[in-house]
Amino acid sequence: MVIVEIPLSHSESVVIARSAQDLYDMVADVTRMGEWSPVCKSCWWDDGGGPTAGAWFTGRNEMPERGSWETRSLVVAASPGEEFAFAVGGNWTRWGYTFTPVAGGTQVTESWEMLPDGVTRFGDRFGPDAPAQLADRLQAARTGISQTLAALKRAAESG
Repeated sequence: MVIVEIPLSHSESVVIARSAQDLYDMVADVTRMGEWSPVCKSCWWDDGGGPTAGAWFTGRNEMPERGSWETRSLVVAASPGEEFAFAVGGNWTRWGYTFTPVAGGTQVTESWEMLPDGVTRFGDRFGPDAPAQLADRLQAARTGISQTLAALKRAAESG
């Protein structure tokens, strides 16, 4: 059993001068994720799916220190103009986006959470190194979320 004493979630927000529906449409089109994510380079819907709860998609990720890899993700929330979220592996890590209308546009909040099955998976895969690996993923989420939100803001406000 791996004891983990680090935070297993992180979120950040930014206000973007676009409607909640416009921003939802951008994020829920996972085929565009490579335009703003520093890690996810491309995504595609599996079996002709789309942004609906229960749909699966595959993403190709790249990091200099880890190389490239693919993951499958399950859409767990798809409420147009309000929330889009998916769980990597179906139950390992939850990535979510919420869209809240505010003065001047929409507050977009991106969140990351390592779920209990993900912690177990890391324990099984990395053994005593699991806490260090989880800390590394938390840091990657912290860095990636701020970069993703900044890129999303640039793309949304320039078009």
